[in-house]
Amino acid sequence: MNDIWLLILYIVVGLAVIGSLLAVFIKTSRSRGNYSGPRDANDPAPGAAPGADAGGAVDLAERPVVLDVPDEGLVVLPGGDAPVLEQPEPAAGRLQRLRARLSKSNNALGKGLLALLASDKIDEAVWEEIEETLLLADIGTEPSLELVEILRERVKIMGSRKPDEVRAMLREELVKLVDPGMDRSLAVSRQGELPAIVLVVGVNGVGKTTTVGKLARVLVAEDKDVLLGAADTFRAAAAEQLATWGARVGVPTIKSDVDGADPASVAFEAVKTGIEQEVDVVMVDTAGRLQNKVGLMDELGKVKRVIEKLAAVGEVLLVLDATTGQNGLNQAKVFAEVVDITGIVLTKLDGTAKGGIVVAIQKSLGVPVKLVGLGEGADDLAPFDVEQFVDAILN
Repeated sequence: MNDIWLLILYIVVGLAVIGSLLAVFIKTSRSRGNYSGPRDANDPAPGAAPGADAGGAVDLAERPVVLDVPDEGLVVLPGGDAPVLEQPEPAAGRLQRLRARLSKSNNALGKGLLALLASDKIDEAVWEEIEETLLLADIGTEPSLELVEILRERVKIMGSRKPDEVRAMLREELVKLVDPGMDRSLAVSRQGELPAIVLVVGVNGVGKTTTVGKLARVLVAEDKDVLLGAADTFRAAAAEQLATWGARVGVPTIKSDVDGADPASVAFEAVKTGIEQEVDVVMVDTAGRLQNKVGLMDELGKVKRVIEKLAAVGEVLLVLDATTGQNGLNQAKVFAEVVDITGIVLTKLDGTAKGGIVVAIQKSLGVPVKLVGLGEGADDLAPFDVEQFVDAILN
């Protein structure tokens, strides 16, 4: 009889030990994100940032010390101090710093034109080659023909074709073609009691959300108080991507936690919050859309109209991929009809881009290129400067 009670005692103790070990295992697994069993209602979703709710949405107004951001842009100090925000580079001088990349991508255009114009004999075949060089650089048919005619006259008058003289002449004409008289300033100053509103639009895949994040850095470097609105509600990662860009420089993001939410509602809420918080600039990122999809383009017009119930949209920036050439021009025309484009942002102007699209777009729309993206770095977005751009082409 005693043996039976002793056996029961061993079984009870054994079960207790196994239960304790199992509890430790579950706790450890949950801390590592490997546990897939039931969670308490107050637990964050797997992979969510600390301080997130069960849906994984972070309240940026009450941002926790540690943020789960892929770029690790925030450095957490020992002892639980607040994270150190990144300090963006000043916008002034960025294009000059990045001229080396720009000159590489456009070198064929500049060198080709200089070599042709400085040749001992410029006959009709040479002029045709010059025209072809300009067309291959995506400058466009009309501007290319115009420039060739001007160069013909000037070469005839100039007589000699010394390299320095040819370069000076070509530089002067290219600067005129790119048009230094266009207003390339950004409308990012408060309008009375209202913030400046910047709406950013474009097709899929041009780097629109990244451009908004980089432009936020430009504005922060100019001591602007910025708020972001994540009105791209169709791409699941867009809002989190934008919030990450903003968090790195202390800029909050208004976003919806519901997939497919009404973009106009998010934009409205962002502007409303910006007015209440008296920020300098509210930037609204919109979903990428194909220019031939009428419904999507109508929706974009709706976003702008809803925003203007609260404040005027002072800047509508169209983001274009410089590598798309003349297709980018077609995109620009359609977007301009829907939302009155005020400026162009050219991304991917490094690499294989030819740069002549700057001329083609401006000639076609009468809208200036205001910003250019020249690389993958966080501060590789620069204000467009005509003379530095031409100097980069001519190396």
